[in-house]
Amino acid sequence: MGRTHLQDAVPIQLGQEFKAFATSIGRDIKRIKIAFNDLKSVNMGATAVGTGLNADENYKRIIVKELSKVCGITLTSAKDLVDSTRNVDVFVWASSSLKTCAVNLSKMSNDLRLMASGPLAGFNEINLPQKQPGSSIMPGKVNPVIAEVVNQVCFNVFGNDVTILKAAEAGQLELNVFEPVMFYKMFESIETLTHACDTLRINLIDGVTANKARCEDMVESSIGNITAVAPHIGYANASLIAQKALLEQRKLRDVILESGLLSEKDLNIILKPKSLTRPGIAGKQLLQARLKDQNHESD
Repeated sequence: MGRTHLQDAVPIQLGQEFKAFATSIGRDIKRIKIAFNDLKSVNMGATAVGTGLNADENYKRIIVKELSKVCGITLTSAKDLVDSTRNVDVFVWASSSLKTCAVNLSKMSNDLRLMASGPLAGFNEINLPQKQPGSSIMPGKVNPVIAEVVNQVCFNVFGNDVTILKAAEAGQLELNVFEPVMFYKMFESIETLTHACDTLRINLIDGVTANKARCEDMVESSIGNITAVAPHIGYANASLIAQKALLEQRKLRDVILESGLLSEKDLNIILKPKSLTRPGIAGKQLLQARLKDQNHESD
């Protein structure tokens, strides 16, 4: 059951939710590649303030080529050596791309923990791999420790990004003397976020299973499905039926059929789970069913 404001909304497929996770991480990968590509520009030969004083004319060309060989990365010389000596905004952008990825990873971890909450007094829609023997005081209680580890790594990346931002801003005139802490925090974010992604995939994502019966029961019981029925019976009727179902603690399907506003055949088509998550399917199926009925009547 999809939720907005933590309240029942309309149904959504687990596959659609997990695809959205993948899509967001795909954007993060693109951002990181673009941002880190700018780090391939170096200011070797700039000397003290970017003017190149006392540097041999051939040094810049030779050193960049040799560094590329040593690092295995195609490096280039900065177009403006004064700018690249005094400004380190490329590190801010690179760190920001890691921070953005951490935001999505932490949000994903929050969602996974919530979807697996319970198991009896929570959502219990999915089952996470059990990676902890149990609580020290509550026997049998298994906590979502992998998701919580990822959350904590992401919190640290957020803090590192603030440090990098402040260090870049605090530079004065021709040289930023705070680069050491920037590099330290940047490498820490890269390393810890890499390990967090690995452990999230290996120890959690790869082992997630769906609690199918629970998901089906909540979709069937939720009054959120009235949203799909509203176009066929009108908003006012739909609102009254939803309120009645909630007040009397009855299934929405039973209250709709009792109202006589829809036949059971049409309601089955409208409330078919797949139809609820793919707009247009129910309308086409209803039209086909009614045309078929009309043809039978003509015959």
